[in-house]
Amino acid sequence: MESARVLVAEDDRSVRESLVMALELEGYTVCPTTDGEKALAAVDEFKPDVLILDVMMPTVDGLTVCRRLRARKVTTPILVLTARDQVADRVSGLDAGADDYVVKPFSLDELLARLRALLRRNHGAEEEPELVVGNLRLDPLRRIVTRGDRTIDLTKTEFDLLQLLMEHSGIVLSRDQIYEHIWGFDFETGSRSLDVYIGYLRRKTEGEDDSRIVHTVRGVGYVARP
Repeated sequence: MESARVLVAEDDRSVRESLVMALELEGYTVCPTTDGEKALAAVDEFKPDVLILDVMMPTVDGLTVCRRLRARKVTTPILVLTARDQVADRVSGLDAGADDYVVKPFSLDELLARLRALLRRNHGAEEEPELVVGNLRLDPLRRIVTRGDRTIDLTKTEFDLLQLLMEHSGIVLSRDQIYEHIWGFDFETGSRSLDVYIGYLRRKTEGEDDSRIVHTVRGVGYVARP
């Protein structure tokens, strides 16, 4: 089986070289770059399965790389590395189109676990039936979401979260169940990542005249229902 291709964009030489060594030991094929401009150029040539982007880079920063790739409809999962651990900084990364983030200094085991989770979610596009909740429709194979006559653009994580909820339409999923399925392991206590993504889904799926699809069940979790 061909090894997954990982594009690493990190201007700190020691961090970059450590990442490359660790990833290659795990069996990945790695393409290291030193700034955002080179990362953008490498995406077309290297065709990575996943990207690891440092937020603070010269020439073009990591969040700008995210925005440009998403504007080009590149759906490759993106993991961002940030030295800032404030909620607003993390939300900025997710808002730019990143699928996940790791705060520096990070645990290598945690980074590898999140990387594996992103790759799992990006593979296995087999024939799956269309999911329908009310007038919200999700095509798992083509990864298209529509509500009424409008198409809804979602990031990788937003799509996977919505798919999980729609696959269990009418069933309340706990926060732990969602974290385990989407991220593949337990997040730190008090993580607000799920709340951020739920907010994004609601803003994108609810128009002026649309009813709510993704509901909160206080003290338990979330459910998709008309």
